[in-house]
Amino acid sequence: MRLTPKVQEILSWYESDNPGTKANLARILMAGKLGGTGRMVILPVDQGFEHGPARSFAPNPAAYDPRYLFELALEAGLNAYAAPLGMIEAGASTYAGTIPTILKMNSSNSLSTTKDQGVTASVGDALRLGCSAIGFTIYPGSEYQFEMIEELRELAEEAKSVGLAVVVWSYPRGPMLDKVGETALDIAAYAAHIAALTGAHIIKVKPPTSAISLDAAKKTYQASPVDDDATKRFAHIVQACFGGRRLVVFSGGEAKGTEAILDEVRAIHAAGGNGSIMGRNAFQRSKADALALLAAIINVYKH
Repeated sequence: MRLTPKVQEILSWYESDNPGTKANLARILMAGKLGGTGRMVILPVDQGFEHGPARSFAPNPAAYDPRYLFELALEAGLNAYAAPLGMIEAGASTYAGTIPTILKMNSSNSLSTTKDQGVTASVGDALRLGCSAIGFTIYPGSEYQFEMIEELRELAEEAKSVGLAVVVWSYPRGPMLDKVGETALDIAAYAAHIAALTGAHIIKVKPPTSAISLDAAKKTYQASPVDDDATKRFAHIVQACFGGRRLVVFSGGEAKGTEAILDEVRAIHAAGGNGSIMGRNAFQRSKADALALLAAIINVYKH
């Protein structure tokens, strides 16, 4: 596999990493229909933990079977498949080496009343299962944010030492933030920057709105405004990720129509974002519809 100049450039951003970690990043970046472009589409399926099985899979019952999810990611030509321990174990042998996998190492659930997540896997599990990366969620703004960041530090250090890449889901939530604040422009940029500061190779955040939530930031954004335009907002998040020298992908969020998704993807592409990590909007559709949507998304990022 000869790396493209774009992938070689991206790997050069990660100056402290060993050859193993860079090789695993390259595997993700070179996989699938977007291989070599520096853009990515990843299928994440941790919603069973977060929302429960019926809320996640009842719209498309085939998705209860983890093998279906491997097949969907493979047939769509995606860069990687991210899931918790049990789901990757359920197809680990059949799909070994067919698509890069990201082991999601912590999760919350809808039965909890705290803004926290439990660690559900180990770096040893990721190695045993042939994963290219670990995934970890932090909640900036939570009462437990510092414990989560400390857990991430330990796991990231171990993962990097054995040649794995680190993907961080950075989702603001907590007592200072209402629903508007969780996706406000200033808060989303702050969350992305925090993920970069923790040493993430790939950063996952939600699409930002035009709201400015933090009182202390309002004067700054008045003096240095970001245009009320989706592309400009995504570009601001890219800027917050070390001036675009860290890979950043955006979640698809709650279920929405195809055109709304594609409009968002076009804005991410124009802003220089590295791609989409698309879960419910893909696997809750029939396989044919999901493949059509993912093909359309990939087509936007290719051009």
